[in-house]
Amino acid sequence: MDDARPRIRAMTLPDCDRVAEIRVRGWQSAYRGLMPRSHLDGLSVPADAERHRARFAQGDGSVLNLVAERNGELVGWACHGPYRDDEVRTEDAELYAIYVDPRCCGQGVGHALLQESLRQRAAAGHDRMFLWVLEGNTRARRFYERAGFRADGAEEPFEVDGVPVPEVRYVRTLTPAGP
Repeated sequence: MDDARPRIRAMTLPDCDRVAEIRVRGWQSAYRGLMPRSHLDGLSVPADAERHRARFAQGDGSVLNLVAERNGELVGWACHGPYRDDEVRTEDAELYAIYVDPRCCGQGVGHALLQESLRQRAAAGHDRMFLWVLEGNTRARRFYERAGFRADGAEEPFEVDGVPVPEVRYVRTLTPAGP
């Protein structure tokens, strides 16, 4: 695959199938050994695509979905919006998700998606961006730490098929000039 910088753009409805494939394959790759294999094997690309289409159609514009393209192929997806404290939205921003086609990990796709998410949220006037990451996902934690995020001590219990997979919260200050 070409190592040219990916083009980041807003997600469109026709992107939902490929985004679902990236997300499901991303879970199956990144969370292997952290979540029960039966759960990961049971993830459905068609069901995930349908959820994306439904959310996309119901969106109020506060949640932004980005995709990364390289050589005409979607290779990554990120989603960000207002921070949710339980179900209450706050003035801060949150990176809800970022997934890269497992074949493209380590090629700058995730970095490009993250930088554009940070830029958009800073431009929208947010002071901080939060995200939640599985405590045991050391690769993702290193990725976020290299981008200036720091664990702030908040933890959230999370369970998959009876197996605890706790999450930790990370935060980064945003500047009006960008990431």
